[in-house]
Amino acid sequence: MYFYDKKKIINSNRWLKRHFCDKYVKLAYKKGFRSRAKFKLAELNNSDKIFKIGMNVIDLGSSPGSWSEYAVSKIGKKGKIVACDILPMLPVKNVLFIQGDIREKIIFDKLLHCAKLIPINVVMSDMAPNMSGYSCIDIPKSIFLCNLALKVSRITLVQGGTLLLKLFQGEGFDTFLKKIYDLFSLVKIRKPYSSLTSSREVFIVAAKKK
Repeated sequence: MYFYDKKKIINSNRWLKRHFCDKYVKLAYKKGFRSRAKFKLAELNNSDKIFKIGMNVIDLGSSPGSWSEYAVSKIGKKGKIVACDILPMLPVKNVLFIQGDIREKIIFDKLLHCAKLIPINVVMSDMAPNMSGYSCIDIPKSIFLCNLALKVSRITLVQGGTLLLKLFQGEGFDTFLKKIYDLFSLVKIRKPYSSLTSSREVFIVAAKKK
């Protein structure tokens, strides 16, 4: 016998309706962008000046490649990006893509090995768990992924580097944020206009690694 979660199906249907009616989704499709996420990163860069020519970047949760694509346009031909996602991603010029689950040691170590070849100026993470619709499940999973991104930044970022990551507000948010303040001199919490107002997601821009 097959059992289904009615709440999860309802939440999923609501999300799909909001998603396809969203003006940024429509605009991304019109402009040929890989996803609406490109608008979020553009807003964050406009406000916080994250990227500069020649920088090297790690992109976590990179698929379908919108963030890598935008970052490449800002760091130029001399900059490099190491991207990682459990899902496949079409090639982006000057981006080395590693497909795999960063929660697995073999993938985590492979990412670090590639990052050791170049000085990393920015670690950015758009990672998110598969959302169940239950915050008591989704928020801890999100924080776990954020802790992985933080670990990557601690190991790879040059002094003065920047960490940009997505985090969902809820239980454990303040505890995780304290870790960020301990490691970076300048911390800002952003909610881009292109982010759904109904979403719990916010973006942390942590600059000047201590």
